[in-house]
Amino acid sequence: MDPGYLIICILGSIVLLFFIPLKGARRFIYQVPKKKVHEADSVLSRRLLKPGTEEYEKYYREKPQFRKPDDQSRQAPGLLSEGSKFHHPGTFAAAAANFHLIDFLGTLTHTHPWQSRKYFQPDTGNHEDKAPEHPDARKMTAFILNWMKLSGAHTAGITSLKPHHLYSHKGRGPRSGEPITNDHSYAIAITVEMDQRMMQSAPAGTTVMESSEQYLQSGMLALKLASFIRELGYKATAHIDGNYEVICPLVAVDAGLGTIGRMGLLMTPRLGPRIRISVVTTDLTLTPSPGMPDRTTLHFCHHCKKCAENCPVSAIPGGPRSILDGVSRWQINSEKCYHFWTISGTDCGRCISVCPFSHRNNRFHRFIRWAIKNNLLFRYLAIKLDDIFYGRRPPIRPLPEWAEIMDKP
Repeated sequence: MDPGYLIICILGSIVLLFFIPLKGARRFIYQVPKKKVHEADSVLSRRLLKPGTEEYEKYYREKPQFRKPDDQSRQAPGLLSEGSKFHHPGTFAAAAANFHLIDFLGTLTHTHPWQSRKYFQPDTGNHEDKAPEHPDARKMTAFILNWMKLSGAHTAGITSLKPHHLYSHKGRGPRSGEPITNDHSYAIAITVEMDQRMMQSAPAGTTVMESSEQYLQSGMLALKLASFIRELGYKATAHIDGNYEVICPLVAVDAGLGTIGRMGLLMTPRLGPRIRISVVTTDLTLTPSPGMPDRTTLHFCHHCKKCAENCPVSAIPGGPRSILDGVSRWQINSEKCYHFWTISGTDCGRCISVCPFSHRNNRFHRFIRWAIKNNLLFRYLAIKLDDIFYGRRPPIRPLPEWAEIMDKP
């Protein structure tokens, strides 16, 4: 046999080996949380506690382990502050504008059905509930999912509302401390894309500008959808930034939109963690979306570790998943993460920007993601190739030129 032909056959066989179906990752199972979370225990709720108040003293008497790291963060300049490390007048003002509007939209999340129905008809003052029509669940599901995508959503999915989706109690706002009761049967998860170029400057100001922009966009989609459902005569609640009763990533997993990766964020098939999420819960009968959490993504996260190695404060664990509250998962150090936010003035996003799944959603990267999902060996190869082409520690890109204009005289 011709040696050259033999070499070609060997090389071809090796290449083929990387693409034949060989998923592996059997032990990398997504496990459903067994305990509900009190929203007051999240670092973003704790930051609202004011020293010297009764609420402050009461909380830290019950959870003394959080007092020191929380007080340390209170001593830092703070998010979007002038004294922060990455203060930038343009991007910070844009982010603040977005958050102001999100705060206003938060007043619309629980509108009653009669307050939305018959928009173009005069209000007779008769707000008695009327039995709504019962649309075909399959057709209504198709309508909603397609409408959300046409409205700008990256993906949308539906799941039955499950107990672990809900916080146990509200932890911020006027209802803080109240138990959360939600008798809705279904939840619709919506994701929107964060711009890759804006995220490549993380943790500089474009990160918080883009993050707030997509919180706003996802929130408007959720509010629009909730209003639509109320027009049909059904109950609906929008869950948007700062006004959550559900843990959005957990809803999104069960709605078939991804799984929870090493950094604790939703990992979507085509954008990785480069998304923001909102949710609508409702008693409108819908058809749950198919799909199970992909084990291969968890297997990839187990070996990749790029987010952990690039985290500015090592808040992301670099080891294997641990058993926490009876469930195998990774858990970030949210106190370290948030403290860096208060120093930098932004919500960082470095982990999102370096993730190999966050690359552009083009044909080439879709092929790479398909191969990662399809083949165990290619998974290892993809990690090495990503390091070669993008760097194990990808450089932080400067702000886009149009954003830097605000710094120039």
